[in-house]
Amino acid sequence: MSAVIRQQRDIEAPSAAYLRHLNDAQRQAVEALEGPVLVLAGAGVGKTRVLTARIAHILASGRAREHEILAVTFTNKAAREMRERVEALLGGAAPLPWLGTFHALGAKILRRHAELAGLKANFTILDADDQIRLLKQILKDDNIDEKRWPARALAHLIDGWKNRGLEPEKVPRNEAAAFAGGRAGALYALCQTRLKGLNAVDFGDLLLETVRIFRERGDVLAIYQRLFRYVLVDEYQDTNAVQYLWLRLVAQGRRNLCCVGDDDQSIYSWRGADVDNILRFETDFPGAKIIRLERNYRSTSHILGLASGLIAHNRSRLGKTLYTDAGAGEKPRLIGAWDSEAEARLIGDEIEARRREGVSLDDMAVLVRASFQMREFEDRFIEIGLPYRVIGGPRFYERAEIRDALAYLRCVAQEDDDLAFERIANTPKRGLGETTLSTVRAYSRQTLAPLIAGARRLVESEELRPAARAALRRLIGDFDRWRGRLETTAHDRLAQIILEESGYVDMLRAERSLEADGRLENLSELVRSMADFPSLQSFLEHVSLVMDAERAEGDERVSLMTLHAAKGLEFDTVFLPGWEEGLFPHPRAVEEGGRAGLEEERRLAYVGLTRARRRVVVTYAANRRMRGLWQVSAPSRFVGELPPEHYDSGREQAFHAVFDASGRDYAAGGGFASRYDTPGWRRAQARGLADVEARGQPRFDGRAVEAPRGGQPFAAGDRVFHLKFGPGAIAVADGDRMTVDFDKAGRKLVLASFLRPLDHV
Repeated sequence: MSAVIRQQRDIEAPSAAYLRHLNDAQRQAVEALEGPVLVLAGAGVGKTRVLTARIAHILASGRAREHEILAVTFTNKAAREMRERVEALLGGAAPLPWLGTFHALGAKILRRHAELAGLKANFTILDADDQIRLLKQILKDDNIDEKRWPARALAHLIDGWKNRGLEPEKVPRNEAAAFAGGRAGALYALCQTRLKGLNAVDFGDLLLETVRIFRERGDVLAIYQRLFRYVLVDEYQDTNAVQYLWLRLVAQGRRNLCCVGDDDQSIYSWRGADVDNILRFETDFPGAKIIRLERNYRSTSHILGLASGLIAHNRSRLGKTLYTDAGAGEKPRLIGAWDSEAEARLIGDEIEARRREGVSLDDMAVLVRASFQMREFEDRFIEIGLPYRVIGGPRFYERAEIRDALAYLRCVAQEDDDLAFERIANTPKRGLGETTLSTVRAYSRQTLAPLIAGARRLVESEELRPAARAALRRLIGDFDRWRGRLETTAHDRLAQIILEESGYVDMLRAERSLEADGRLENLSELVRSMADFPSLQSFLEHVSLVMDAERAEGDERVSLMTLHAAKGLEFDTVFLPGWEEGLFPHPRAVEEGGRAGLEEERRLAYVGLTRARRRVVVTYAANRRMRGLWQVSAPSRFVGELPPEHYDSGREQAFHAVFDASGRDYAAGGGFASRYDTPGWRRAQARGLADVEARGQPRFDGRAVEAPRGGQPFAAGDRVFHLKFGPGAIAVADGDRMTVDFDKAGRKLVLASFLRPLDHV
């Protein structure tokens, strides 16, 4: 113990620094070292400072050595930040060996006891793609149709069960019955067996297997209960069932467990997070001390008053009231718009006004409830030349499902678009694998023909296997049929038909996941937006210019993201659009979760409000097109729950301004003003045309151009060689199509470009 005392004496002087700048509640949370402690840390109260100071205090006071502290975070970034802060507080003390994410710490323990899980210590951790590939093999081996029962849907189920700490034999019957006719539990068990055979685990196993070892081997659990004198957990409100079990088993030894979290910011139930973990802390750990951190260092009092008044409508909460010494500040504003396009315009105008006042674009954010809302903001920002970044995901037109849909539309509008055809030829899966596409590419290169034109020739021959040939013929027929409807069907309606008939929508529906639901919403928004354009071609030109728009000089950007992605961030000015019934709260959350789902949506609104330091603007639209249909929208119930003393309402003024502007535009031009008649749009057009001219790209007239086949034409009787069918003799020569009697394969109809004179082989 002398070494510990000596260490304590050596760092006793600098240790005062980590306590000196704490407020009373923070200091209480740092110094409460004995027994279970729950630190209720509201938004912007300095919880990271408390966590790092608490670790430093444990070490400085000699209560434990580095390896006797377990500190758990949710992200690697948070773990790195915590480690760096502790080292700075202690003047470069040795790094903490037990600080990391749940999965990183679970992997560390599991490797120490791998044999108890039927594994070797060098086991592989599979990522999501590897897991999907394994499940596809299992489904195939079990003769289960993967198109009807997708591997991705099964992976989603298994991940959910592991997050709840359920091993295969514990899966409820009703849940197992929801997949492959009740085979889900057996498939889960088979997956676990295959993983062990591969000496591999997935991320869910890192905690599930460790919990199982702890439960079955009390001697192993006792090692860690004795080892960890202090356990600290960040973001406790986001823990799922298996994380809760893991923590509770470890912490029951010393009972020196400190959990830091905010029940009002629990917004990840769709990932398995269970807010009840933090709500029942006192029940799980009798005698626990509850410390509330309520002094906010981020927002003004009006913003905090607005957020606190809203979240007070939740019943399932431990309760706290944030306050600040920063002053009242500007009142948040509540503004109604005529429709979602007008909403995007007014927010764009507000951002430019703040920018003229000297507020950096980096300090402004637009936080939406659903990702499909981003499309109108991105379009508007491009039109007015406003630089932006999308956080937590790609831009709207860069999302995979949007790129796929655009590829279908490009192939319909322009048959020569090889890049688009290659992207969706086998999406969704239709039996056109790489071998088939390589054959199509090779033939197209030889004949200098576009891929679709080459494919059209190939399906009339026997170059391809019958199944691939039939699938390719169906796809070409689909494109011909869709292209034939361009003149008779509204282009937005045609886009919906293409997405349905191609099987793309069914592919996403079959995934049965929240992510797939979001992608379907994005596709609906894409189709909806097409109605604003006179033709398919004008819409595709618009998308090309948007995606190719130059970035403004410098790095300043408005941040655009979902509310879920905004947690943990802060901005000077925050815009919260779409506060309408039917959008926020999200109807699916309320339908599936009932009161609990509604309360989580309210917590999400609370998170959005508390991201702001100085300004908040909440907007809602009277009309919004949802899932292809215009809907008259009522303001969200959350709007009615906002305490009126803490906001200014610009509703009537905004409605009149939008109506007057629309009326003037309509009267002046015989219709609503063109959305492209703006300086930003004209600049984007000029950039796009300049780029085309600079690259020397030709203008296409939509007709396929095919070069004549080079070399001497074959004639009947010529001996030839085909790479697939071998040697043979030409029976009939009909232009580029040859009927050949092959020595072994018999008579086949093939294309001349695939033949070589036999004496040249």
